[in-house]
Amino acid sequence: MQETLDKVTAVFRNVFDDDSLVITPQTTAADIEGWDSVMHVSLTLHVEKTFGIRFTATQIASMNNVGDMVAIIEARQAGKR
Repeated sequence: MQETLDKVTAVFRNVFDDDSLVITPQTTAADIEGWDSVMHVSLTLHVEKTFGIRFTATQIASMNNVGDMVAIIEARQAGKR
């Protein structure tokens, strides 16, 4: 999980243009200034590109925090839906 979280953190820092962001599995949109619906779309696209996956609409809707995102990424990379 830590390796995936580290990659996700790098994506967040790039998308939000803030190298000081600290991302944990509990991080939510409310924790990051500027994380609105437009930034969420950009973030999702960058994460998909970085990990070579596509989230389903159901997966996106089920993400309540970064930990949920990481779990979905790892499941997708393991070949699970």
